[in-house]
Amino acid sequence: MKSNILIVEDHELTRFGLKTTFDGVDFIGSIFEAGSAEDAFDILKNETVHLVIMDVGLPGMNGIDASKKIKSEYDDIKIIMLTSHNDENAVLNSLKAGANAYCSKEINLQRLVQVVNSVLDGASWFDPSISQVVLKAATSGNNNEPVKKSNDYNLTSREHQILKLITEGYSNTEIAKELNVSVNTTKAHVASILQKLVVDDRLQAALKALKEKVV
Repeated sequence: MKSNILIVEDHELTRFGLKTTFDGVDFIGSIFEAGSAEDAFDILKNETVHLVIMDVGLPGMNGIDASKKIKSEYDDIKIIMLTSHNDENAVLNSLKAGANAYCSKEINLQRLVQVVNSVLDGASWFDPSISQVVLKAATSGNNNEPVKKSNDYNLTSREHQILKLITEGYSNTEIAKELNVSVNTTKAHVASILQKLVVDDRLQAALKALKEKVV
């Protein structure tokens, strides 16, 4: 099944370049465009969208706030944040907003196509240039929340394997291939991991696993 994407970018030339990149990609269906968060919401009300490529620095409502709203209203939509600045607060706020990936606008466009495909398949992805920010967020303690260091959350050995691969950015399909199991089996294990860790998505699971040294 092909996936529909929405490109939310206020710079027309950048938006055109992104649309041109995804035109004709075999796993992409319809490509919608919006120059603002407000225009994006109008499209989401009327069209089926599976993934949003969101500019952080939008006029009016910014991309982070727009992502929060999208995630609250359209739980299944994946979001990839695009930015020209790797500001630590923007990165962390994007994570809190529920972004599935965070990319620099300097990313190679063919690499972006690969990232979109991976995110649609369930993976999380971060531009290497901000990996240290993510790692710092994952491993630093919170003053109000003591870090647990020995809790394995009753994960099975297989679930430990899969959780480690999740922290390394593997998609469900890649995990299934790596462990020689079916994608449906992988999905069942991932669902069990999320339940045991008491988190909502793979990204939260990866951050919690790294922070609490579960893997």
